Amino acid sequence: MKTDSNWFDDVRVGMFIHWGAYALAARGEWLKSNEKMTDEAYDRYVKFFNPDLFNPKEWAAVAKAAGMKYFVITAKHHDGFCLWDTQYTDYNSMKAPRCRRDLLKDIVEAFRAEGLRVGIYYSLPDWHHPGYVIDARHPQRDNPVPREWQRYTEFLHQQVRELLTHYGKVDLLWFDGAYPDTAHIWDSEKLNNLIRTLQPGIMINRLPGFSAFHSPEQAIPTNGVRDVKGNLLRWEGCQVFSGNTWGYGRYGLDQQAWKSAPEIVQMLIRHTSRGGNLLLNVGPTSRGCLDNHSVSLLREVAEWMRWNSRAIHGCTIAPEEFPEPEACRYTWNPETSTLYLHLFSWPDRRIFLPNLGGKVELAQLLCDGSEILMTEHTPGNTHGAEVPPGNLMLSLPVQCPDTAVPVIELFLKQ
Repeated sequence: MKTDSNWFDDVRVGMFIHWGAYALAARGEWLKSNEKMTDEAYDRYVKFFNPDLFNPKEWAAVAKAAGMKYFVITAKHHDGFCLWDTQYTDYNSMKAPRCRRDLLKDIVEAFRAEGLRVGIYYSLPDWHHPGYVIDARHPQRDNPVPREWQRYTEFLHQQVRELLTHYGKVDLLWFDGAYPDTAHIWDSEKLNNLIRTLQPGIMINRLPGFSAFHSPEQAIPTNGVRDVKGNLLRWEGCQVFSGNTWGYGRYGLDQQAWKSAPEIVQMLIRHTSRGGNLLLNVGPTSRGCLDNHSVSLLREVAEWMRWNSRAIHGCTIAPEEFPEPEACRYTWNPETSTLYLHLFSWPDRRIFLPNLGGKVELAQLLCDGSEILMTEHTPGNTHGAEVPPGNLMLSLPVQCPDTAVPVIELFLKQ
């Protein structure tokens, strides 16, 4: 079993969970800023936040079935409301009058029981704390007043210590909101040292100067994330089912706004084929449930992963010597020397694979393990398809298999 951060390179898909009192408003997690709400106006959502149908075991079961190997939960978003029993503020789920529960504890235990690795999201900004600066995104940005931000730095460090002390092994600490104009507030070096002391093997994301990987939002880099020399870097793409918000939004019930299950599967393949992970977001309702449409989509993803997961888990970008055919993506398992051809469009009876002539021992349709016949170089074929030198032709069934994205498994000769 791989240890430390190496696990991240094998899992390829995880669940992002944006949840908090803002779910009651059903207008996304940024509404306090977008609508320039005062604390008093916003706090009614905390007052009436009542997740009476909360069952994180159901969330975890859905995630596991969909092939997800880790999760990231918003322990605190920018609004400052905490989902755990923190001793440093009463603005938390245990003190919320209709909640009275350490939600984070229950979530972590449920997902860990299903074998998923634990990721905790913590917002660096905090629009509720009186010490946090009134920056350009603060709800009260029209009435800025000086703040003693050093108080907030201490508070931030105290809460991180709490999170990494009371909830067992945490595999990933996912910070957000590290804007350049507030970089001085975090005291990143000291915070990093604290984190490493408490949980030495943890992965850190989005802490300036100490991040273990890159995390583009709602975008898939054409050729992965690379350094100036062209070397592939570790990365994870964050994606939503619909719209532009992450927390629950009632607008999402408009079916036209949602990605389809085949589009989500293609999105997963696009990430894996470029050496990245997909962190797919859900926004539970204020009553603590995943909405029916999200669950339905995840079950369709689960059905695809049931047959095709070995084309995702443990896979990465294919070697450059194997250029992808049109409307296809490759994923590659370097440990087994297996190439997976994902067909986004079903060809007419055949497909040509450049540079694979003489290199494949067996090809099979992954969903049912049935052989796909191969043809090597055939010069001067008057009445059939000519296979150019170095290419490999696969003979395909006329009818596309009944699956979101067909996958052909190519076992390379050793």
